[in-house]
Amino acid sequence: MIYLASQSPRRSQLLTQLGIQHTLLLPGPEEDAEALEDVLPGEAPKTYVQRVTDLKLQAALERLERRGLAPAPVLCSDTTVALGRTILGKPADAKDAVRMLRALSGKTHRVLTSVAVGWSGQRVQSCSESRVTFAEMSAAEIQAYVESGEPMGKAGAYAVQGLAAEYIARISGSYTGIMGLPLFETAQLLKRLA
Repeated sequence: MIYLASQSPRRSQLLTQLGIQHTLLLPGPEEDAEALEDVLPGEAPKTYVQRVTDLKLQAALERLERRGLAPAPVLCSDTTVALGRTILGKPADAKDAVRMLRALSGKTHRVLTSVAVGWSGQRVQSCSESRVTFAEMSAAEIQAYVESGEPMGKAGAYAVQGLAAEYIARISGSYTGIMGLPLFETAQLLKRLA
């Protein structure tokens, strides 16, 4: 059994797909989990996603201890979308989602997902990098997709496993990494700590 410190239902589903029993270890109302995702000035996308994942793991390990829960490995993950060196996080609102999707339309971008596991004083981390090419999207297509509500809460304002699949022309890398939890890397990290 492990603890999954993530509010993403997709990450939970992916762990279940691997046959890994897990319990959610979510932040309480006293924690400002969103503040951990602030981008530092000039920060490179890979540095950013690895730093945020490490911060999330530290917060989760402290949460585990504070709550007096049974010891077990804690898994955290963070995903970011990068167009060149520009980090596209979760959209602030519908207008922001439109801006991001316009930027991605007809271009190839990177999706970086960092995974970290902490257990018994050890920490291991891995980062998956994939490339996604979007077809050209018309203004009406972007608007309809944003109105579906799917882009909200998603890095880069889209979900590869959802309605956005209609506009994804090519993927190179880890499909599950683009979803938010690269299963190969995750399995390797858990084996290292076994």
